[in-house]
Amino acid sequence: MRPHSGRGGTNRQRNLALTVGLIASFMTLLDVSIVNVAVPSIERALKASPSELQWVLSGYALTFGLVLVAAGRFGDIHGRRNVFIAGLALFTVSSAAAGLATSPEWLIIARLIQGAAAGVVNPQVVGMIQQMFQGSERGRPFGLLGSVIGISTAIGPLLGGLLIALDGTHEGWRLVFFVNVPVGIATIIFGWRVLPPHRPGPEKSFDPVAVLLLGFGVTLLLLPLIEERQWQGFLKWLLIPAAGLVLTGFVYWERHYRRRGEPLFDLALFRHRSYSLGSLIALLYFAGFTALFFVFTLFLQNGLRYSALAAGLAVTPFALGSAGSAILGGRLVIRFGRPLVAIGLTLVALGLIGTMVALHFVPGHGAPYATAAPLLLAGLGSGLVITPNQTLTLAEVPVERGGAAAGMLQTGQRIGSAAGIAGVGTVFFDALASTHNGWARAFRDALLIALGFVLVALVAAVVDILAGRRAAGRPGAATASGSATGGPG
Repeated sequence: MRPHSGRGGTNRQRNLALTVGLIASFMTLLDVSIVNVAVPSIERALKASPSELQWVLSGYALTFGLVLVAAGRFGDIHGRRNVFIAGLALFTVSSAAAGLATSPEWLIIARLIQGAAAGVVNPQVVGMIQQMFQGSERGRPFGLLGSVIGISTAIGPLLGGLLIALDGTHEGWRLVFFVNVPVGIATIIFGWRVLPPHRPGPEKSFDPVAVLLLGFGVTLLLLPLIEERQWQGFLKWLLIPAAGLVLTGFVYWERHYRRRGEPLFDLALFRHRSYSLGSLIALLYFAGFTALFFVFTLFLQNGLRYSALAAGLAVTPFALGSAGSAILGGRLVIRFGRPLVAIGLTLVALGLIGTMVALHFVPGHGAPYATAAPLLLAGLGSGLVITPNQTLTLAEVPVERGGAAAGMLQTGQRIGSAAGIAGVGTVFFDALASTHNGWARAFRDALLIALGFVLVALVAAVVDILAGRRAAGRPGAATASGSATGGPG
């Protein structure tokens, strides 16, 4: 890579700053899944009820998704380094508070704050990549970020199992949170030195009404999905049309606000096929991708009585495959564009089908060994989905809107994760209740729903490819996003 002395500084400075961002992303995304294997220990140590345990898990995801767009926009205006450091400091303190918890209520509050802090940090990382790297240079850093996303989600159960094994099943769960503290402090100190400082430009507005409308709408949308198992009855689903009304109000307000100042989120970005279809693919893929590990961990620990460590080891093939192909995908996306995403989704689908076949023939304690190869294939495909899709989705986003655009993209991912876990989890638990000792059967049924999400994402990718080819074939027309036949411009 040639030396770059523009907005991002020298190559060395950019690489150091990128390292800081990747470490922070890994920590905050890891906490989405690492706590899953600690739930039995937390239940015993704090005498937590099922509802309280659900909030320990889902509260993090709720507040994470709640602040993403507003935090991204705030970083665009006031400087991404300042917002990144503040969010990481809050994440570190709340992690320490979670590790010190003596009651379920204490732990839930700490997790809510921890999730909000993670939502502050993550859009700044994507925004800084867009700020420091231009055009085709973004392939490598987005490849590394995609690798971090895939690894952190998949390897969370393994690291959680290792930490619990180190300190015992009664108190080992505290290490799951305490491990963030030294890493967080070191990253804050290092980040302040190497991240690009804010250069004040023309004064920009920050719209608090839009923040409230979007936040309230996202909360109403996520709550029934996250609490699907805990809130009985039909009334909870009325929150989804209520969310639709609030989010419609957000859209109308943003259009009105454009006449007076800059909106919280530029809705015109959705006119770009690259951004609109890329966001849809991300939402659908994360619905299947995240739900896979949710039910697999339950199947191994509760169904097959595997330890937390053994359950974590079982998903390692997926993590290894995702790590390797994500970096490769970041380099290849400029050349192949959206077809690379379609290839990745096809490999994921084949991997899930292979997992179902393996479980059909080996439903018992040998299941992790039988599923290793198909999970490796699915992981290889995953790395070709997350990184290239993120690069293509943000290709046409102006740098000054990078944080808010990344926040909206990640909000879609969080909504997709919640919807996937709700849908896949419902099928899993219903199948479990209707069959005697049918853990393998329930897991296979759940995989069918996860596969469905992946296949719909594949359809969206194919639509984008065909639309791009039609656009490129029109006389005098340029490809709108480079997403079908080439890379982002």
